Amino acid sequence: MEIIPFQTINWDEILETEHIGETGTSFWKTLQFDGLRLRLVTYSAGYFANHWCQKGHIVHCLEGAFVSELETGEKITLTQGMSYIVSDDASSHRSFSENGVKLLIIDGDFLK
Repeated sequence: MEIIPFQTINWDEILETEHIGETGTSFWKTLQFDGLRLRLVTYSAGYFANHWCQKGHIVHCLEGAFVSELETGEKITLTQGMSYIVSDDASSHRSFSENGVKLLIIDGDFLK
């Protein structure tokens, strides 16, 4: 990983990309470093991911709530102030948000 000097992030200045779900849409503001990705992600109301994810993440719920469904069928609800962490290839998961949610998601080589 590269050395990242002290810096502030004004998320209002980061370009947003749109990602269509099975239903609804997610919007990502992404900062990419060598081996590290930071994203501010918003799911619209009714968002349901269109894939099972194997990637490791640290996810922190900033606003709203969402359900993280594991491929085992287990469903975990995260609300404002809650977080989860998972390593790459440690579980298949996908997200659903009934009313929308705003998340800070961190992933990178350290989760392999």
